[in-house]
Amino acid sequence: MQRFASSTRDVPPPLAVPRHVAIIMDGNGRWAKKHLLPRFAGHRQGVRTVRTMVRCCLERGIEYLTLFAFSSENWRRPQDEVSLLMQLFVRVLKEEVRKLDRNGVRLRVIGDLTRFEPDLQALIDASEQRTAANSRLVLTIAANYGGRWDVLQAVRRMQKEHPGRGDEWDEGDLTPHLAMSYAPEPDLFIRTGGEQRISNFLLWQLAYSELYFTDVLWPEFDADAFDLALAWYRQRERRFGRTSEQLLGAPPTAAPATDPRADA
Repeated sequence: MQRFASSTRDVPPPLAVPRHVAIIMDGNGRWAKKHLLPRFAGHRQGVRTVRTMVRCCLERGIEYLTLFAFSSENWRRPQDEVSLLMQLFVRVLKEEVRKLDRNGVRLRVIGDLTRFEPDLQALIDASEQRTAANSRLVLTIAANYGGRWDVLQAVRRMQKEHPGRGDEWDEGDLTPHLAMSYAPEPDLFIRTGGEQRISNFLLWQLAYSELYFTDVLWPEFDADAFDLALAWYRQRERRFGRTSEQLLGAPPTAAPATDPRADA
Protein backbone atom coordinates (compact mmCIF):
# COMPACT_ATOMS: atom_id res chain seq x y z
CA MET A 1 0.00 0.00 0.00
CA GLN A 2 1.28 3.49 -0.89
CA ARG A 3 2.40 5.56 2.07
CA PHE A 4 1.88 9.33 2.11
CA ALA A 5 4.03 11.91 3.85
CA SER A 6 2.79 13.72 6.94
CA SER A 7 2.62 17.51 6.61
CA THR A 8 4.02 17.90 10.13
CA ARG A 9 7.10 15.84 9.22
CA ASP A 10 7.69 16.64 5.54
CA VAL A 11 6.85 19.64 3.38
CA PRO A 12 4.46 18.74 0.57
CA PRO A 13 5.20 20.18 -2.89
CA PRO A 14 3.25 23.31 -3.89
CA LEU A 15 0.23 22.49 -6.04
CA ALA A 16 -1.87 24.90 -8.12
CA VAL A 17 -4.71 22.37 -8.01
CA PRO A 18 -5.34 20.57 -4.71
CA ARG A 19 -4.66 16.88 -4.87
CA HIS A 20 -7.23 16.12 -2.17
CA VAL A 21 -10.39 18.08 -1.34
CA ALA A 22 -12.47 17.27 1.76
CA ILE A 23 -15.97 18.71 2.18
CA ILE A 24 -18.54 19.00 4.96
CA MET A 25 -21.82 19.13 3.02
CA ASP A 26 -23.83 21.43 5.27
CA GLY A 27 -27.12 23.22 4.64
CA ASN A 28 -29.46 20.58 3.22
CA GLY A 29 -32.11 21.13 5.89
CA ARG A 30 -31.95 24.91 5.63
CA TRP A 31 -32.23 24.71 1.84
CA ALA A 32 -35.37 22.63 2.22
CA LYS A 33 -36.83 25.06 4.76
CA LYS A 34 -36.09 27.99 2.45
CA HIS A 35 -38.05 26.25 -0.30
CA LEU A 36 -40.88 25.23 2.07
CA LEU A 37 -40.02 21.55 1.67
CA PRO A 38 -39.43 18.76 4.22
CA ARG A 39 -35.84 18.37 5.40
CA PHE A 40 -35.40 15.12 3.50
CA ALA A 41 -35.97 16.97 0.22
CA GLY A 42 -32.79 18.87 0.99
CA HIS A 43 -30.84 15.65 1.39
CA ARG A 44 -32.12 14.39 -1.96
CA GLN A 45 -31.13 17.65 -3.59
CA GLY A 46 -27.74 17.36 -1.95
CA VAL A 47 -27.10 14.10 -3.80
CA ARG A 48 -27.29 16.05 -7.06
CA THR A 49 -24.55 18.33 -5.77
CA VAL A 50 -22.42 15.27 -5.00
CA ARG A 51 -22.71 14.26 -8.66
CA THR A 52 -21.63 17.76 -9.67
CA MET A 53 -18.60 17.69 -7.37
CA VAL A 54 -17.47 14.31 -8.68
CA ARG A 55 -17.67 15.63 -12.23
CA CYS A 56 -15.81 18.82 -11.25
CA CYS A 57 -12.99 16.85 -9.66
CA LEU A 58 -12.65 14.61 -12.70
CA GLU A 59 -12.54 17.61 -15.03
CA ARG A 60 -10.05 19.58 -12.90
CA GLY A 61 -7.61 16.75 -12.20
CA ILE A 62 -8.30 16.40 -8.48
CA GLU A 63 -7.34 12.90 -7.36
CA TYR A 64 -9.18 12.54 -4.03
CA LEU A 65 -12.59 13.82 -2.93
CA THR A 66 -13.78 13.10 0.62
CA LEU A 67 -17.34 13.90 1.69
CA PHE A 68 -18.67 13.93 5.26
CA ALA A 69 -22.06 12.27 4.81
CA PHE A 70 -23.00 11.15 8.33
CA SER A 71 -21.11 11.79 11.53
CA SER A 72 -21.04 9.62 14.62
CA GLU A 73 -22.97 12.47 16.31
CA ASN A 74 -25.73 12.49 13.66
CA TRP A 75 -27.40 9.54 15.40
CA ARG A 76 -28.71 12.21 17.80
CA ARG A 77 -31.05 13.53 15.08
CA PRO A 78 -34.75 12.57 15.04
CA GLN A 79 -35.14 8.85 14.38
CA ASP A 80 -37.32 9.34 11.31
CA GLU A 81 -34.68 11.55 9.68
CA VAL A 82 -31.92 9.04 10.46
CA SER A 83 -34.01 6.24 8.98
CA LEU A 84 -34.63 8.22 5.80
CA LEU A 85 -30.93 9.03 5.52
CA MET A 86 -30.06 5.34 5.73
CA GLN A 87 -32.62 4.58 3.02
CA LEU A 88 -31.14 7.33 0.85
CA PHE A 89 -27.65 5.92 1.37
CA VAL A 90 -28.81 2.50 0.15
CA ARG A 91 -30.59 4.00 -2.85
CA VAL A 92 -27.60 6.12 -3.85
CA LEU A 93 -25.23 3.16 -3.65
CA LYS A 94 -27.52 1.06 -5.82
CA GLU A 95 -28.04 3.82 -8.40
CA GLU A 96 -24.68 5.56 -8.55
CA VAL A 97 -21.96 2.90 -8.27
CA ARG A 98 -22.38 1.77 -11.86
CA LYS A 99 -21.84 5.37 -13.04
CA LEU A 100 -18.83 5.79 -10.78
CA ASP A 101 -17.31 2.60 -12.12
CA ARG A 102 -17.91 3.64 -15.72
CA ASN A 103 -16.12 6.95 -15.08
CA GLY A 104 -13.09 5.41 -13.39
CA VAL A 105 -14.00 6.49 -9.86
CA ARG A 106 -13.02 4.33 -6.92
CA LEU A 107 -15.43 4.40 -3.98
CA ARG A 108 -14.25 4.06 -0.39
CA VAL A 109 -16.42 4.31 2.74
CA ILE A 110 -14.81 5.10 6.09
CA GLY A 111 -16.24 5.09 9.60
CA ASP A 112 -17.54 2.61 12.14
CA LEU A 113 -19.70 0.59 9.77
CA THR A 114 -20.64 -2.00 12.40
CA ARG A 115 -23.64 0.09 13.46
CA PHE A 116 -25.23 -0.16 10.02
CA GLU A 117 -27.67 -2.91 9.06
CA PRO A 118 -25.98 -6.04 7.60
CA ASP A 119 -27.57 -5.43 4.18
CA LEU A 120 -26.07 -1.94 4.03
CA GLN A 121 -22.67 -3.22 5.13
CA ALA A 122 -22.79 -5.84 2.37
CA LEU A 123 -23.79 -3.21 -0.19
CA ILE A 124 -20.89 -0.99 0.86
CA ASP A 125 -18.46 -3.88 0.55
CA ALA A 126 -19.77 -4.86 -2.89
CA SER A 127 -19.58 -1.25 -4.10
CA GLU A 128 -15.99 -0.89 -2.92
CA GLN A 129 -14.99 -4.15 -4.56
CA ARG A 130 -16.67 -3.26 -7.86
CA THR A 131 -14.70 0.00 -8.14
CA ALA A 132 -11.43 -1.18 -6.58
CA ALA A 133 -9.43 -1.12 -9.82
CA ASN A 134 -10.35 2.47 -10.72
CA SER A 135 -7.82 5.29 -10.35
CA ARG A 136 -9.10 8.53 -11.98
CA LEU A 137 -10.60 9.72 -8.69
CA VAL A 138 -10.92 8.24 -5.21
CA LEU A 139 -14.29 9.24 -3.77
CA THR A 140 -14.45 8.65 -0.02
CA ILE A 141 -17.72 8.81 1.89
CA ALA A 142 -17.35 9.28 5.65
CA ALA A 143 -20.35 7.57 7.26
CA ASN A 144 -20.76 7.08 11.01
CA TYR A 145 -17.34 8.69 11.13
CA GLY A 146 -15.75 10.85 13.80
CA GLY A 147 -12.22 12.19 13.98
CA ARG A 148 -11.77 11.17 17.61
CA TRP A 149 -13.08 7.67 16.81
CA ASP A 150 -10.54 7.50 13.99
CA VAL A 151 -7.58 8.35 16.21
CA LEU A 152 -8.71 5.95 18.95
CA GLN A 153 -9.24 3.03 16.58
CA ALA A 154 -5.84 3.73 15.01
CA VAL A 155 -4.17 3.64 18.45
CA ARG A 156 -5.84 0.32 19.23
CA ARG A 157 -4.77 -1.20 15.92
CA MET A 158 -1.24 0.12 16.33
CA GLN A 159 -0.89 -1.37 19.80
CA LYS A 160 -2.35 -4.67 18.64
CA GLU A 161 0.18 -4.85 15.82
CA HIS A 162 3.09 -4.03 18.16
CA PRO A 163 2.27 -5.59 21.56
CA GLY A 164 4.71 -4.96 24.37
CA ARG A 165 6.38 -2.03 22.63
CA GLY A 166 5.83 0.34 25.54
CA ASP A 167 5.61 4.05 24.81
CA GLU A 168 8.19 4.37 22.02
CA TRP A 169 5.83 5.65 19.32
CA ASP A 170 5.90 8.35 16.69
CA GLU A 171 3.30 9.51 14.19
CA GLY A 172 4.78 7.28 11.52
CA ASP A 173 3.58 4.30 13.58
CA LEU A 174 0.04 5.64 13.91
CA THR A 175 -0.62 7.02 10.42
CA PRO A 176 -0.91 3.65 8.60
CA HIS A 177 -3.80 2.69 10.89
CA LEU A 178 -5.94 5.79 10.31
CA ALA A 179 -9.09 5.34 8.26
CA MET A 180 -7.66 7.36 5.36
CA SER A 181 -4.14 5.94 5.31
CA TYR A 182 -4.64 5.29 1.58
CA ALA A 183 -4.87 9.01 0.75
CA PRO A 184 -2.70 12.11 1.12
CA GLU A 185 -3.83 14.66 3.67
CA PRO A 186 -6.45 17.09 2.32
CA ASP A 187 -4.97 20.19 0.72
CA LEU A 188 -8.30 22.00 0.80
CA PHE A 189 -11.16 21.65 3.28
CA ILE A 190 -14.52 23.17 2.34
CA ARG A 191 -17.55 23.63 4.56
CA THR A 192 -20.76 24.92 3.02
CA GLY A 193 -23.74 26.40 4.84
CA GLY A 194 -22.11 29.22 6.80
CA GLU A 195 -20.83 27.36 9.87
CA GLN A 196 -17.12 27.75 10.68
CA ARG A 197 -16.00 24.60 12.45
CA ILE A 198 -14.68 21.18 11.44
CA SER A 199 -17.18 19.20 13.56
CA ASN A 200 -15.00 16.21 14.46
CA PHE A 201 -14.06 15.57 10.81
CA LEU A 202 -10.56 14.29 9.93
CA LEU A 203 -9.01 15.82 13.06
CA TRP A 204 -5.58 14.29 12.43
CA GLN A 205 -5.56 14.74 8.67
CA LEU A 206 -6.57 18.43 8.57
CA ALA A 207 -3.49 19.61 10.49
CA TYR A 208 -2.22 21.77 7.60
CA SER A 209 -5.23 21.89 5.28
CA GLU A 210 -6.46 25.23 3.98
CA LEU A 211 -9.89 25.83 5.54
CA TYR A 212 -12.52 27.43 3.29
CA PHE A 213 -15.94 28.38 4.67
CA THR A 214 -18.81 29.58 2.51
CA ASP A 215 -22.38 30.66 3.22
CA VAL A 216 -23.60 28.79 0.13
CA LEU A 217 -25.91 25.93 1.13
CA TRP A 218 -24.81 22.51 -0.09
CA PRO A 219 -27.69 21.97 -2.56
CA GLU A 220 -26.71 25.31 -4.17
CA PHE A 221 -22.96 24.65 -4.24
CA ASP A 222 -22.35 24.34 -7.98
CA ALA A 223 -19.31 24.28 -10.27
CA ASP A 224 -18.91 28.06 -10.08
CA ALA A 225 -18.91 27.98 -6.28
CA PHE A 226 -16.36 25.17 -6.35
CA ASP A 227 -14.13 27.16 -8.70
CA LEU A 228 -14.28 30.12 -6.30
CA ALA A 229 -12.95 27.83 -3.57
CA LEU A 230 -10.17 26.63 -5.87
CA ALA A 231 -9.27 30.21 -6.80
CA TRP A 232 -9.10 31.10 -3.08
CA TYR A 233 -6.86 28.07 -2.52
CA ARG A 234 -4.44 29.17 -5.26
CA GLN A 235 -3.96 32.48 -3.46
CA ARG A 236 -2.99 30.85 -0.18
CA GLU A 237 0.64 30.88 0.93
CA ARG A 238 1.22 27.36 2.21
CA ARG A 239 4.23 27.69 4.53
CA PHE A 240 4.07 24.51 6.65
CA GLY A 241 5.99 26.22 9.46
CA ARG A 242 8.38 28.13 7.19
CA THR A 243 8.61 31.87 6.57
CA SER A 244 7.42 33.73 3.49
CA GLU A 245 11.06 34.56 2.68
CA GLN A 246 11.92 30.88 2.57
CA LEU A 247 9.14 30.29 0.06
CA LEU A 248 10.58 33.04 -2.15
CA GLY A 249 14.08 31.64 -1.87
CA ALA A 250 15.35 34.84 -0.25
CA PRO A 251 17.33 35.00 3.00
CA PRO A 252 15.31 36.09 6.02
CA THR A 253 15.44 39.78 6.81
CA ALA A 254 17.86 40.49 9.64
CA ALA A 255 16.47 41.95 12.82
CA PRO A 256 17.28 45.67 13.23
CA ALA A 257 20.19 46.51 15.47
CA THR A 258 19.21 47.54 18.97
CA ASP A 259 19.86 51.18 19.83
CA PRO A 260 21.67 51.14 23.18
CA ARG A 261 19.91 54.36 24.08
CA ALA A 262 16.49 52.70 23.80
CA ASP A 263 16.54 51.45 27.41
CA ALA A 264 18.02 54.57 28.82
